[in-house]
Amino acid sequence: MTEAPTPEARFCIRCGTPLVPQEHMGEIRPTCPRCGWRYFEDPKVAVAVLVTDEHNRVLLVRRRVDPHKGKWTLPSGFLNAREDPKEAARRECLEETGLDVEIGPLLTLLTGREHARGADLLLVYQGRLRGGQLHAADDVDDARFFPPDALPDLAFTSTRRILQGFWMGPATQPEDGPPRTTGQNAQA
Repeated sequence: MTEAPTPEARFCIRCGTPLVPQEHMGEIRPTCPRCGWRYFEDPKVAVAVLVTDEHNRVLLVRRRVDPHKGKWTLPSGFLNAREDPKEAARRECLEETGLDVEIGPLLTLLTGREHARGADLLLVYQGRLRGGQLHAADDVDDARFFPPDALPDLAFTSTRRILQGFWMGPATQPEDGPPRTTGQNAQA
């Protein structure tokens, strides 16, 4: 029997009774002793977009919040309920950078939280510039394009691996190269 991490839910959403730990299908779940409602933590899903300009420089944003405040990453954020992942990637890029992008193919799917408030799943899409004016907004305080040989201090290992995979390609990727499927850490 496995024990779930401490959930944020402490009271039943149906009747308000304090939840108690109870075994259900091999896992300890917060359960309402009054009405039987069980709390199941949903995975956190995030999206990121990799955008390059005509000089093969990548768009990065500097985080204005912790974790890793002041470090750089791809434009990214959490997927809203019932939101199309590609639309979420476009929205996040626009919110953080002022740039409108066309979302292309899925580049990779990463799994596993890289930090406590991070995503369980990170969908990384390729983006192509359509318009807008570059400026930092939302939860970032700077947004710029960087060449592969002059990257700033990156916030996440996953960002470094994504960029290595993009510029180096799978044929020349290092042993700890970019995650292509599940089992790697997600950022957001």
